[in-house]
Amino acid sequence: MTKIGVLALQGAVREHIQSLEACGVEAVAIKRKEELQEVDGLILPGGESTTMRRLIDKYDFMDDLKAFASSGKPMFGTCAGLILLAKNIVGYDEPHLGLMDVTVERNSFGRQVDSFEADLAITGVADNFTAVFIRAPHIVEAGENVEVLSKHNGRIVAAREGQFLGCSFHPELTEDHRLTAYFVKMVEEAKQKQLV
Repeated sequence: MTKIGVLALQGAVREHIQSLEACGVEAVAIKRKEELQEVDGLILPGGESTTMRRLIDKYDFMDDLKAFASSGKPMFGTCAGLILLAKNIVGYDEPHLGLMDVTVERNSFGRQVDSFEADLAITGVADNFTAVFIRAPHIVEAGENVEVLSKHNGRIVAAREGQFLGCSFHPELTEDHRLTAYFVKMVEEAKQKQLV
């Protein structure tokens, strides 16, 4: 059975686990770096990116997360998780994981009080996906191998580059599991490739 981890340092971990389980896969909260070896894919949840980075450093996750990516296993960053994945962050000299060829801007839709919902068309997922934006980042620039999956008011809010998927919003906060299911399919396809 496909097993997908959710990095459980901070953020909406439980909601992601429920969404994965609704898609029929086993979901695990990853609290120790050794547990990364047991999963086929990983979700980096929303939360606060600088806090998450501090915790990644504190619990010595950085090298193991990069090794996980190097092994070809899919990773999905939502909101703050997208910031962790990005190769460039506006206003910062250094990325966090620096895995996905995108430039992101933090809090680009305003503060917590400016949270909102928007109906999006997401390529390969849905024509009408209700997305919840909370202090969301957006992708300012996408590299040539990055497929833009969705835009909101001209801003890129979902994209994929090979094994990496990122979105600005919180797909786990609604009952619509189609984007999670899209990631599950990515993980299952990657798993098949590794078996060949």
